[in-house]
Amino acid sequence: MSNKINQSKAIYWASGIVSVCGIIFEVLFGAAGSYLLGDGVKQYTLTISLFLTGMGIGASISERVTKHLILSFVWIEYLIGIIAGFSTFLLFGVSAFLGDGMNSLFLYTVTLVVGALTGVELPILIRKANEIGVTVQKSTARVLFSDYAGGLIGGILFVYLLRPEFGLVKTAFIVALINVTIALWILIYFKKEILTFKRHFSAGIVIFLLLVVGIFIGEETAFTFEQKLYRDPIIYTEQTEYQQIILTKEQGDVRLFLDGQLQFSSSDEYRYHETLVHPAMATAQKKENILILGGGDGLALRELQKYDEVKSMTLVDLDPEVVELGKTHRDLVKLNEGAYEDERVKVVNDDAFQFVKHSKQFYDVILVDLPDPNNESLSKLYTLEFYQLLRNHLIPGGSLMIQATSPTFATEVYWSIDKTVQAADLNTANLHVDVPSFGDWGFVLAKREPVQLDTATLDVETRYLTDDVLAGLRTFGKDIDKDITDEKGNKIPIEVNTLTRPTIIEKYEKAWRSY
Repeated sequence: MSNKINQSKAIYWASGIVSVCGIIFEVLFGAAGSYLLGDGVKQYTLTISLFLTGMGIGASISERVTKHLILSFVWIEYLIGIIAGFSTFLLFGVSAFLGDGMNSLFLYTVTLVVGALTGVELPILIRKANEIGVTVQKSTARVLFSDYAGGLIGGILFVYLLRPEFGLVKTAFIVALINVTIALWILIYFKKEILTFKRHFSAGIVIFLLLVVGIFIGEETAFTFEQKLYRDPIIYTEQTEYQQIILTKEQGDVRLFLDGQLQFSSSDEYRYHETLVHPAMATAQKKENILILGGGDGLALRELQKYDEVKSMTLVDLDPEVVELGKTHRDLVKLNEGAYEDERVKVVNDDAFQFVKHSKQFYDVILVDLPDPNNESLSKLYTLEFYQLLRNHLIPGGSLMIQATSPTFATEVYWSIDKTVQAADLNTANLHVDVPSFGDWGFVLAKREPVQLDTATLDVETRYLTDDVLAGLRTFGKDIDKDITDEKGNKIPIEVNTLTRPTIIEKYEKAWRSY
């Protein structure tokens, strides 16, 4: 009797632990898809849906598994260990050598397969518990409790420990190692039932050792794969709590990528940052209190420090690691001219939306230097509600400048941003500048009052902007102006982007798909 109790406890512990592993793989695939394929909400939705579908398929398949339950469970864990363990490692390889299309097919296939294998686990364990002599009601309830509780633990572990500490590749190998360890433990525990124990145990040891090797060399090898995704050699890489940071450098050209998206090239970033900063400063009545949303690299701060009348510069960036990079990395410090050493700079690590929602401060100039709206989290920073909050923090006579993606590559998105800003009861002026590393890039300058750019003059030293150039930035060609038409010549209606109806994401994805 005591032996049966011990065996049932072993089954419940095994179910809980493999459930932890299952939920980690589920969110791991979503994170990998978000990083390599973009649009985090879309990738998490697809991978979680596929994983759950796979679990349903696996549960259906499990009806056919009625014999050799322990061996079946052991080999399912072995398969999960091999497939899921090498999943992100191979995903980087597929992305590097086969490119877009194949990497998404690979990820979704692996997600479905691992989901199916995970779906087979619990029915087998429940059946084994029944076989031992535990009643169906008790065995099912206890195994499911272990499963659900394990799911919560797995999610917490991934978010707060595994991803930030080990990254995507190493996490997959570590968790797969746990799956295989559980398989070996169960195999040993039920050793007396298995005549060919040595054969199955040896296979498990081989898989175990492969995964251990993967832990130590997988990330480094995946890094060489990732290097092929970038034109220049990678000189710095870090997976933070919020994003993947990568710096590349070739012949003096330093480039910053966040989640694979180019943020700047040192060869021409001054064009972008001069346009972001100086038109807003030139049209503001006062220039004392400045708010920068984003811009953790410190390059906008560099331009602002040319103004002696500035008394305070508050920089809000969600990721403290980007700010730390701007403060300490030799290449960035040289590029931003030690901007963070200025006593007027105050750094706040917070979500931009939450900061302006709760802040009581008012500003003479607000600069919005945030990534493009390519997912739900970023889209909220391009909504009517967000721009209304910014308007409420802008003093009369103040200026608001927003980077607004490319009017050439994403014309409808650019004018949607402009219309959304106008819907927040602000007057706008439209500018675009050629940045060779980006292409044609757009900005929206906004004020409570009518924008008087014609009389604006530049009072600081610049590398690119002049008064004449500034005037020319307002000219848009017929093919990218606000009266855009479809292929049939019909005028495309421009919509306001809101929290409840984030239309801009789909437009952005569609626009950039060809570039």
